[in-house]
Amino acid sequence: MRIGFISTRLNGTDGVSLEVEKWATVLRRMGHECFFCAGELGGYAAAGTFIPQLHFQHQSIIVLGERAFGQNADRDPGQLIDDIYALADEIRAPLREFIRTNKLDLIVVQNALTIPMNLPLGVCLTGLISELGIDTIAHHHDFYWERERYQANLILDLLDTSFPAKLPSIRHVTINSIAQGRLKDRRDIDSVVIPNVHDFATPPPGLDAYNSDLRERLGLTKDDPLILQPTRVIQRKGIEMAIVLVHRLGLGSQRLFISHRATDEGLAYWHWLKRETGVMHVDLQLIDHLVETERSIANGRKLYSLWDVYPHADLVTYPSTYEGFGNALLEAIYFGKPIVVNRYPVYNADIRPLGFEFVELDGFVSETAVAETRTLLGDPDRAQAMAAKNYEIAQEHFSLEVLERKLSEILSSF
Repeated sequence: MRIGFISTRLNGTDGVSLEVEKWATVLRRMGHECFFCAGELGGYAAAGTFIPQLHFQHQSIIVLGERAFGQNADRDPGQLIDDIYALADEIRAPLREFIRTNKLDLIVVQNALTIPMNLPLGVCLTGLISELGIDTIAHHHDFYWERERYQANLILDLLDTSFPAKLPSIRHVTINSIAQGRLKDRRDIDSVVIPNVHDFATPPPGLDAYNSDLRERLGLTKDDPLILQPTRVIQRKGIEMAIVLVHRLGLGSQRLFISHRATDEGLAYWHWLKRETGVMHVDLQLIDHLVETERSIANGRKLYSLWDVYPHADLVTYPSTYEGFGNALLEAIYFGKPIVVNRYPVYNADIRPLGFEFVELDGFVSETAVAETRTLLGDPDRAQAMAAKNYEIAQEHFSLEVLERKLSEILSSF
């Protein structure tokens, strides 16, 4: 089959872009051809079809979002809806051209029929799928009702028509059982759960000549622990709990390294974290200026991939209060690292029951969690045994082979 992926962005290390790469890898392994279309393209999707208005950061899309949601939203939605449909009409032709030029048999819509970050795109796709009757998989990562920022609005009818659309040619995929249940309850839409996955069949990369100097670049000695928070700086990541943990561990080097950027949802949370670390004497460091999607040299400066950072980590913190699933958790398991995880809802529902061994938080840093973490840092054999058990469980439930089996079932249903 000729399969096209459509999303707002297919580039970088966000969860959607990462999962699309895994889906494309598996689909190609199954003998299918893959094509890509988005408002930002890079890496595996670099040669795809670029339509600027598909990006959620396109200025026209940002303006519509500001008018649709929040305290400053339009009080009379009539003109707003007209403007949304007008822009949807503008992007309909290039999207139709992407489908027809590549002679697609099926499209996979990645989160664009799920979260209303690009309202015209969701509306356009709903109409286009209905018009063409094309077989579609709608892969849902974040529903609008799961995000506080979308709760205040006067366009509920539009949201319930296109986010997601309910059409006979669409098969719906959710990434956790909670989302599956709420989609059924709210919209009477059935879906298949396909969790985030990872290539556990391929051993993780380790230290080599390229990345061996990373600890030195970070100002660490061989004896200093590298505690890694492998996420963006946004409030639902619960980074304040990681800061408290580092403070209470009382290690010689009280540093916490964050791998991803701080600008996705504004800088207010980052500034608050910096004040908290000042009070607790924790050195909070963003290393996103050193970490790219791939190894590279820029302006004579060596840049690393995230895969270069994980092998150096002595501990991974993942204290999220909410996640659609948890890509970074799977990555930390893949690299065999001790992990401190907060018991966010999807973790409790779909991950914890499988028998993983982590240091767990329950919304705060307890004395027990501090003691368990300190024990793991001082007992490499115990940490290694936990890591091996976690790897085995993850390989059974969250591998590319699991994804291939589930995708085969969906494709056979059309």
